[in-house]
Amino acid sequence: MSRVAKNPIKLPSGVDLNINGSQLTVKGPKGNLELVLHPAISFDENDGEYMVKPDGPQNMAMAGTFRALVDNMVTGVSTGFQKKLRLVGVGYRAQVQGKNLNMALGFSHPIDYVTPEGITIETPSQTEITVSGCDKQKVGQVAAEIRAYRPPEPYKGKGVRYADERVARKEAKKA
Repeated sequence: MSRVAKNPIKLPSGVDLNINGSQLTVKGPKGNLELVLHPAISFDENDGEYMVKPDGPQNMAMAGTFRALVDNMVTGVSTGFQKKLRLVGVGYRAQVQGKNLNMALGFSHPIDYVTPEGITIETPSQTEITVSGCDKQKVGQVAAEIRAYRPPEPYKGKGVRYADERVARKEAKKA
């Protein structure tokens, strides 16, 4: 049985949650997010706290999933989400030009990444990239797409990595 679904969702000040049929909308200072609810899930409101109610014990897993999704939406519109990436390698650099992220990652050509709607990309230095936004899934997806251009390799450690990622290094072959 899901323990996640039993926790209430607390709304911080400035965040508004509306349920219109199967459409759930969360509005806050950082933006607006929408979610289509599963038919087996409903929400009960008690003085600013929302509880997820499944319509049977077989739907407790779905209730836990939707509770986590809605809680992430509330966190996103109030404080936002952020992923930091680091470029490791000689000549690897990145800079933001308008809505595009331009990267030099050791290829014969520069890489231009078009920033999707609702995502902000910043480069505090030439070897650091910060991806931020209110949608947790979209922030993680953009960070993963940027990392996929040149994932870190195990021999020299060069590539695009998350700021907190630790790359396991391998020893080169001996003759």
